[in-house]
Amino acid sequence: MLEALLDETGGDERHPLMGLVDIVGDLIEDYETEHHPLPETSGVEALKFLMAQHGLKQGDLAEIGSQGVVSEILTGKRELNVRQVRALSARFGVSASTFL
Repeated sequence: MLEALLDETGGDERHPLMGLVDIVGDLIEDYETEHHPLPETSGVEALKFLMAQHGLKQGDLAEIGSQGVVSEILTGKRELNVRQVRALSARFGVSASTFL
């Protein structure tokens, strides 16, 4: 239903059906939160998942540091800094909060 509404509105925020789009979207979000909650994950767990999803090795993340630095981050010996979080957010197209 939501997809049909989005197709109908064509992304026009002033379209008369946008109120209904918001309501249906909120209902879907509420249902998913209640029935299919996402597990709490750390930034490192999210990074490991994204690396696996994209077939990346530690050496492929030069934007956050050397392979040694990435290894220390993945093993919990080192925390991600702000620059690294921004770089990862841009690389994977996700919110910076994913890694915090």
